Amino acid sequence: MRIRTIAVTAAVIISTAALSACDPKATAPAGAPAPSGAASVPSASAASSAAAPAKTATVPVFIGMGLQSAQDAAQAAGFAGLTSHDALGRARHQILDRDWRVCSQNHAAGKSIPVDTTLDFGAVKLEEKCPGTDRTPPKEAGETMPDFVGKSVKAAHQALPSNASVDSKDATQGRLIIIESNWQVCTQTPAAGAALNGQPVMFTAVKFGESCP
Repeated sequence: MRIRTIAVTAAVIISTAALSACDPKATAPAGAPAPSGAASVPSASAASSAAAPAKTATVPVFIGMGLQSAQDAAQAAGFAGLTSHDALGRARHQILDRDWRVCSQNHAAGKSIPVDTTLDFGAVKLEEKCPGTDRTPPKEAGETMPDFVGKSVKAAHQALPSNASVDSKDATQGRLIIIESNWQVCTQTPAAGAALNGQPVMFTAVKFGESCP
């Protein structure tokens, strides 16, 4: 009887071992390392950290340079995104870059920044003086008429709704106002602070450098 019990027990042990060997999901003994599966995939954070850092370059000194020369120097330094604006806030376009000089730059000289950063130059015409700080054009008009006196007619016109009816007249000599950025507003109707609800807008103006009557 004892011999038979031993034989049965041995058979059970052998069967269990065979099943464990065939079952890939069988639990490993405590303390034993887990079976290795498929090759591990790097996490997104690990892949990101392994990415090459953004290319940078040192910003040159552009202030005082001609606008065309400043743009050439910026490109030579590795910067491709370039723009410029009228430092006097008159909304003039820099059509001939050689006729303008740089008064301000949006990133300080000597600073290291990514080369895909856009550089913006504030500029005036060669015969003009740079302002202490860039003069910004008036903000877009909402439901209230802004104060446009002293601003260029072009900048004032651009700040109004695109469907606004606008008329501008010479305040002194009856001249035609053709290049609006060369004229400054002397008077306006409606007055600053009045409700703006679609009524026509009237400006009188003189050329920059002239005095309003």
